[in-house]
Amino acid sequence: MTDTPTTLVTATGEGAGKTAITVALARLAADRDRSVGYMKPKGTRLQSNVGKTLDQDPMLAREVLGLDAEMHQMEPIVYSPTFVEGAIRGTEDADALRDRIREEFDELAADRDQMFVEGGGRWTTGGVVDLTDVDVAELLDARVVLVAGYDSPNDLDEVLAAADAFGDRLAGVVFNKVSDDAFESLDQDGIPFLESKGITVFGAIPSEKELAGVTVGELADELGAELLTDAPTDGFVERFLVGAMGGDEALRYFRRARDAAVITGGDRADVQTAALEASGVACLVLTGGHRPSGAVLGKAADAGKPVLAVNTDTVTAIDRAEGVVRGGRTRDARTVERMAELLAAHVDVDALV
Repeated sequence: MTDTPTTLVTATGEGAGKTAITVALARLAADRDRSVGYMKPKGTRLQSNVGKTLDQDPMLAREVLGLDAEMHQMEPIVYSPTFVEGAIRGTEDADALRDRIREEFDELAADRDQMFVEGGGRWTTGGVVDLTDVDVAELLDARVVLVAGYDSPNDLDEVLAAADAFGDRLAGVVFNKVSDDAFESLDQDGIPFLESKGITVFGAIPSEKELAGVTVGELADELGAELLTDAPTDGFVERFLVGAMGGDEALRYFRRARDAAVITGGDRADVQTAALEASGVACLVLTGGHRPSGAVLGKAADAGKPVLAVNTDTVTAIDRAEGVVRGGRTRDARTVERMAELLAAHVDVDALV
């Protein structure tokens, strides 16, 4: 068993920004001339439910941190729906899983100054095999950083529950994606309240549009959309515009956009054409199951813009799309770079790394 100092980054809920913070902290530690390692014991951000699928987060960490570890070491358990079903039927041995995590961790940590471990989903994930993040912190003798959101004082219930569960292992809390509206309440009341309970707050990171978007490909997957063009799908979507107005007005509206997806009926050729002419529009999402005209598809191909088609109505498509973007994704080195800047500006990084 190694005694490499280990930090486990966990969260009160899904989509809290755990990956960006974990990898950015590792990057900041590496900038201080430390050799760092990364592990995500439970792979939860999977690309399919069946078979040996891989979590995208360790792949990103390996790329950003320049690690040469194998994926099966960085992610010993693929925590898929199939795995969970097997676990509740008794086909998974909790002790064997713990041994596997411990073994891979020891190998990853052997020549490192510091290890950064990312929790899975939320801190309670893994309970069916006795491997919540509380259990993992115990297993790997890790200090714990809790990432939490804050919209209102009600959100402190989750923080207190997690703090109670982690006990002395909890180093402190980082609030992430805090909106301007909620910031004053957190600063004036929330943080002093937690500190009065003996809970350290390392800082609060403001909500940042750049970290809330998804790629067109991710959007298509999440919406179950059909791609009608073969344009690249790595463009970035941060916001949605609804094309419900006439063509000329739509063009003026779309020209002010940046990194936007336009959602409109599949039969609105005037709006579709206007969207394809605006440089800030990343893709079209067409609703109602209508296929656009050949002319529109030809224009999209010329502009190199993906066209997605969904069978739902516009209101349903907007609701689902906004949920996807609000969840956010840590997609690339740019996201980690930006998070490192935000941590340096708003959080006590020295205390964290």
